[in-house]
Amino acid sequence: MVVFLLVCAVLASATLVTLSWVAFRRPPGVPAKGVLVLKIQGSLDEISNNPFDALIHEPVTVRSLTEALRAAKTDPRITGVLLRPIQAPSLWGKVQEVREALVDFRSSGKPLVALVEFAGDREYVLASAASRVVLVPPGQLNLTGLASYQLFLRGTLDLIGAQPDLLHIGDYKTAVNTFTEKGFTPAHKEMTESLNHDAFEQLLGAVASARKKSVEDVRALIDQGPMLPAAALAKGLVDDVAYFDEIGKTSGLGDRFKELPLEQYLTVMPATRTALTAPRIAVIYAVGTIVSGNGGTGPTGTEVGSDKLTEYIRDVRNDDSIKAAVLRIDSPGGSTVASDVIWRELMLLRARKPLVVSMSDLAASGGYYIAMPGHVIVAQPGTLTGSIGIFSGKFVTGGTYNKVGMNIEAVSEGTYAEMYSPSRPFNAAERAKIEEHMQAFYDQFVEKVAESRSSTPEKIDAIAQGRVWTGRQARERGLVDELGGLPRALAIAQQRAGIAKDATVQVVTYPPRPSVFEALSSTFGGGTQNMRASLAEALLSQQDREALAAVRRPMQMLRRGESLALLPWVFAR
Repeated sequence: MVVFLLVCAVLASATLVTLSWVAFRRPPGVPAKGVLVLKIQGSLDEISNNPFDALIHEPVTVRSLTEALRAAKTDPRITGVLLRPIQAPSLWGKVQEVREALVDFRSSGKPLVALVEFAGDREYVLASAASRVVLVPPGQLNLTGLASYQLFLRGTLDLIGAQPDLLHIGDYKTAVNTFTEKGFTPAHKEMTESLNHDAFEQLLGAVASARKKSVEDVRALIDQGPMLPAAALAKGLVDDVAYFDEIGKTSGLGDRFKELPLEQYLTVMPATRTALTAPRIAVIYAVGTIVSGNGGTGPTGTEVGSDKLTEYIRDVRNDDSIKAAVLRIDSPGGSTVASDVIWRELMLLRARKPLVVSMSDLAASGGYYIAMPGHVIVAQPGTLTGSIGIFSGKFVTGGTYNKVGMNIEAVSEGTYAEMYSPSRPFNAAERAKIEEHMQAFYDQFVEKVAESRSSTPEKIDAIAQGRVWTGRQARERGLVDELGGLPRALAIAQQRAGIAKDATVQVVTYPPRPSVFEALSSTFGGGTQNMRASLAEALLSQQDREALAAVRRPMQMLRRGESLALLPWVFAR
């Protein structure tokens, strides 16, 4: 009781201090000759994961960054943009979305300069959108091509006496291979090579167009990488070699330009004036692993809870002032049951008003399942999607216990009571039962895809089988309608709602921002366990954290014995 009262007192005090600070702070202005500085460092969130962001400043997300560029395009106070791609997002969908906004900004005629210190493939693709690319003298252009990696844990599991008893439907449903194999299977390697090749072709095309070279020339230059500044300049991949204090002289930004950080500009950029009666379009975010319940942040990372998401979908469906909806997906999938529950609510929404789907980095497996109700599906060329397939099973850990002198024995009643026993594999009857349930869901998955894409189950099955496609490949196979980002999806929703192209609309976002109390509660209410987890994960790189989360997802979720529609984990360096 004392601890509870103490926590309440801390929350109340923190709330008062925060509200006072927010109420009396003076928003900074825009300096003369203001140059908007876009420092891209690590992952870009679709929605803010930090509840205090909304209290202190506008959170930096994919959408807020691209909207800032659109505002700066016509804002007379902004004389140019300085892009600093320190570390780009690890997947291609968000990189391409930001790059589209950068290219659009260039049409304003204002200078867009990229200052690069050390650029890998994704950082350089972003930088290449600039009218001028500058590499610092001690820097490096690490443009070397794309390599994809897959982690295999079977050898480790064998060492500790654990057995992955996992079943899957779809020759390319390779999420289980992380645990069941010691290396690539032929199908797994074929799929990974196809994804890597298409991503590389997209990279070559982007750089060739930006630097006014042929694709063959860019390929040859990449084969000569990595490059020091002098070589990158001589080969025409950068325009100048200079330090930060020198770039104003030759870049068009001006000798004494004033830096305006993105976080600051988000608080003072021109607001779009919309009448209270202006038509409204909802953007519903589905970000993270799909699970039953409320979701949030769990053992598998960010989670899309079916209860919360369907609540938002119903709100949008029943709000007559909302004329259309965009579902923004950044999810590797997850629970088959939760995915289907969300699908049902989206089908009801679709029957009432236009529904457009916008895919970010990932919209695969269960993520594609919830995309199916869309009247139009829009993806980036580098989005990972498809993965129409499922898997299930369990991890048998009896051998692990035996290695340290432990033993597991059971008593039970009921034919299948010990079906998910941790001490033994499935028997023949249990395996047949699981396969029956998995086949039923896979058939349903394929049939629903066929119906939504105006195809046949036979044609969909041929491109399903758990295979992952890039957005560009998916469009060629009829799984996606258009290539583009969230702005394109919003434009389609506006058109389908019968709203004039040049009309101003209100964009309503779900989930809504947390209240002050919710923000403080989520920060102080996590307990020491969450604090320890945060500290431990802070020591890992972004890609290492993603790898850890991808390994944990099936291990955590399979404990329920539920079939999963989950993307196999692949990352590139």
